[in-house]
Amino acid sequence: MTPSAPTPAYRRLSVEERRSQLLTSALDLFAHRAPEDVSLDDVAEAAGVSRPLVYRYFPGGKQQLYEAALSSAADELRHCFDEPLEGPLLPRLSRALDRYLTFVDQHAAGFSALLQGGSVVETSRTTAIVDGVRRAAAEHIFRHLEVTEPGPRLRMTVRMWITAVEASSLIWLDEDKQPPAEELRDWLVEQFVAMLSVTARRDPRTDALVQALTEDV
Repeated sequence: MTPSAPTPAYRRLSVEERRSQLLTSALDLFAHRAPEDVSLDDVAEAAGVSRPLVYRYFPGGKQQLYEAALSSAADELRHCFDEPLEGPLLPRLSRALDRYLTFVDQHAAGFSALLQGGSVVETSRTTAIVDGVRRAAAEHIFRHLEVTEPGPRLRMTVRMWITAVEASSLIWLDEDKQPPAEELRDWLVEQFVAMLSVTARRDPRTDALVQALTEDV
């Protein structure tokens, strides 16, 4: 009689490991379904644990779990903008947009629900988390532009472009991810330069930036 294979030893997860496991399972669900369509039972089943265990780590229920998952996703999204401060600026922006669009592609349903609003789990805290990502994106752009104190026109232009990127991403998802991501990325980079060029007509400081950027186009 052939001896059976030994049963793998059970290892109890630490508090941080278990919390990370639950967040990972929740993020995967929120990435493919709107938050209101995800229940704690769904998260428990995806993580292979009981519903009471989910409540033990998130006593505030689904709202607390969603906010924690959203914070985790926001951290991941912020990392999309991490780019070394070296080399031509527009290729740097292209690489950041590549990572951003990959994130959008992989978290389609959750991304749409998050930015379009109207979700039953949307609160001032979730809105603050999203706004934090937008502020981080703007700060990264100013750092790469080597602008420490942007004027009101430049600040407005960058914030308008970030809004355009978000809107374009949502439309891209609605249009079955057409045009291809690479084409959308290039178009968004060109839009960045175009918006700065319009601002440059009214702002000498922005005009100096545009003169440097046009050498990268």
